[in-house]
Amino acid sequence: MIKAINLTKRFKDFTAVDSINLLIKPGEIYGFLGPNGAGKTTTIRMLTGTLKPTSGEVLIMEKSYKDYELEIKRNIGVVPDEPKMYENLKGSEFIEFIINVYKLDPKEAYNRFEEICEAFNIDYINNFIGDYSHGMKQKLMVASVLMRKPKVIFLDEPTVGLDAKATKILKEILHKYKEEGCCIFLTTHILEIAEKMCDRIGIIDHGRIIAEGTLEELRTLSKTGSTSLEDIFLELTGGEEIMDIIKDL
Repeated sequence: MIKAINLTKRFKDFTAVDSINLLIKPGEIYGFLGPNGAGKTTTIRMLTGTLKPTSGEVLIMEKSYKDYELEIKRNIGVVPDEPKMYENLKGSEFIEFIINVYKLDPKEAYNRFEEICEAFNIDYINNFIGDYSHGMKQKLMVASVLMRKPKVIFLDEPTVGLDAKATKILKEILHKYKEEGCCIFLTTHILEIAEKMCDRIGIIDHGRIIAEGTLEELRTLSKTGSTSLEDIFLELTGGEEIMDIIKDL
C-alpha cells in the first residue's frame, strides 16, 4: 500500500507539490500523469524516500520512512527516469551487488534474472555499464527491480529508451505482478500506456491533483464528451488551448 497525506514540497518560494493525498492499494496499477514540471518526479522522489517533504506524511505498507526507512526500502523497487548505475561495473557485477545489498537468495534471484534477461533480450551483462546505451541501461535497471519481486514498485517514465517489444513485455510482467498483489505506481507521458495498463489514474498540474479515478470516472469530467484519455488530459490541463492555436496556424 502507498499512502500520502497532505504531502507538500516547497523549494524556497516555489511550491512543487501542494498538499496531495494518495491511496494506492495492493494489486493495483496507478498511473500518475501531468505536464512537464507538474510535480510528478518530485512526488515520486518523496514517495520513495529520496526527497524529504516540507510537510505531510508518506506511508508504505502502513509504515513511515521516519521509523522504518531500511525496512521500507528493502520492500520497494524503484525505476527512476534516468537510470543511475555504477558505470565501472559490468552488468553481471551490478546484479551481484543488488543481490548482496538486498540479501536475496542467490540461486532464486539469478534464476529469475535469467528469465527476465531472456524476455528482454539482455545479452550484454558481461560488458561494462559505461558502454551501454540508455535503452540497455533502462532494461537492466528494470530487470534488477523485477528480479527482486518487491511488494511495491515505483516506475518513473519506465518505457523511455525501450523498444516496442520490450515495452510490451514490461506491461505483461507488471500485469502479472499486479495479479500477485504487487502495488505499482508509474508515471508516463505515453497516455496510451496509462489508458491500457492502469486501474486508476491521477492527474497532477501545478503541484495539485486535479482529477483522479478510473478511466470511466475521468470520462465523466469531460465537458466535451471526450472518451480518450489523451483528450481528457488535454482538456483538464489546458492543452486544448494549444491545440486550437495549432489548428489556426
